[in-house]
Amino acid sequence: MRFELDSVLMDQILFYMENQDGDFILDTREGTVIDIMNDNHDNKSTNKCDYNDNDRFINIPKWRSNDGFRLMEKFASCVKNPVIRHELGEALNKNKGVFRAFRDVLEQYPESEKMWFNYKEKAMKDTVLLWYNALREQWGLLPIGPEPEDTTSLVLEDFVIREQESCVTEHEGKNSIVFTAENEEGEIAGSIRGSVKDSRIHINEMEVKDEYQCLGLGKTLLSKFLQKADKLKFDVVIDLPVETEYFSRSLFLENFKLTVQRFTRKAQE
Repeated sequence: MRFELDSVLMDQILFYMENQDGDFILDTREGTVIDIMNDNHDNKSTNKCDYNDNDRFINIPKWRSNDGFRLMEKFASCVKNPVIRHELGEALNKNKGVFRAFRDVLEQYPESEKMWFNYKEKAMKDTVLLWYNALREQWGLLPIGPEPEDTTSLVLEDFVIREQESCVTEHEGKNSIVFTAENEEGEIAGSIRGSVKDSRIHINEMEVKDEYQCLGLGKTLLSKFLQKADKLKFDVVIDLPVETEYFSRSLFLENFKLTVQRFTRKAQE
């Protein structure tokens, strides 16, 4: 019954999870989702499959309308713009047509709409990964984590990445390399800063404002920063807080190596 959760199968599962009009199961042998209510399976190859065969067919993760509603509530509560947050709240308080009203509000704010699509996709992918990792545990395999999203093109379309002027040489003291990301209004949405000393750059600050999370902005800033470091022939060092360990996957993709683990002990009373 083991199967690989590749990007094609992930997209297929996500598509059918939102469909409330069918009864969907996964054919682990063929790697495809089947609507057993409409019997859309290729019976030529399956010879009238027995869908009760638990060694081959399993249920896909559940995603009910209540799950979607709770996700919309969570997203609305995180929106920093008070006007958009209020309008989304009004949409969610309607007795009927809540989903349509929610979408209508976001259509007026393209930037927030893109954030919602990314937020929703990530939440649903996390649900699929929890389901798949539960299966992997049954199979005696280690869990897998999410792949970093490739959102660079989206970021470059909506933000301007600028390098701030600074004097950088190998032999001077603490100089800095700074990149910022500006939105369409010229406001700073995120930044990355590193101190330069002895042919090394230590990244000591990387920030993306809350309202611009989940767009891949941090990854894009890091990529621009590393391009500059490579041009200067500098090594790059970064301390990663334990609560942001998920970002290590992006660092590994940029050829970072784990060299030090830092342990901290708080003062005892």
